[in-house]
Amino acid sequence: MSSSVATQPPPPVAGAPPAGRAQRSLLSRVLGRPEIGALAAAIVIFAFFYAVAEPFRTLPALATVLYASSTIGIVAVGVALLMIGGEFDLSAGVAVTTSALAAAMFCFQFSLNMWVGVLVSLLIALAVGAVNGYLVMRTGIPSFLITLSTFFILQGVNLGVTKLVTGTVATPNTSSLDGFSSAKAVFASDIDLGFITLKVTVLWWLLFVAVGTWLLL
Repeated sequence: MSSSVATQPPPPVAGAPPAGRAQRSLLSRVLGRPEIGALAAAIVIFAFFYAVAEPFRTLPALATVLYASSTIGIVAVGVALLMIGGEFDLSAGVAVTTSALAAAMFCFQFSLNMWVGVLVSLLIALAVGAVNGYLVMRTGIPSFLITLSTFFILQGVNLGVTKLVTGTVATPNTSSLDGFSSAKAVFASDIDLGFITLKVTVLWWLLFVAVGTWLLL
């Protein structure tokens, strides 16, 4: 007489990879990172201009490139977070101009400290973002269309209100106002590293990138 004996698979070994999943190499894990594509593109573009443009190989040119990149990159951090969340903001660039114009005119017309203008600029930028977000949530209209409308509205406001207040489409020089020097030191000063002189906006850019990276992680 025979008897059947039920057998069970041995328990998995601690630390062993799950069944059916091969252990990925370090190179595969690195190449699987979503930011590698952007990094590779940046390296290719840098190598191209380094090869074809001799002035690009100098440190002053690198400082200029970093400064231009930082002014765009600070805005790009917020836009990137929106895009990762499935939304978009076409009004980000013109909102920067709106907040700067409003702050300069507000301080000049009322002879206020420049740091008041900094606060006004921040509040206007936050208000534009809040209105965009509110309209997207309340109406269900795609953020692309909402922010495209905001873009055209702010563009008209920038020209119309500035022309109405100042008589031109530019703001007066605010360098003589109280607090201008300290505000410039924080937001627009030069940092001499000995071998290269960087704009402080580069450091602000790196700070915002670090904060954005921490939020995503």
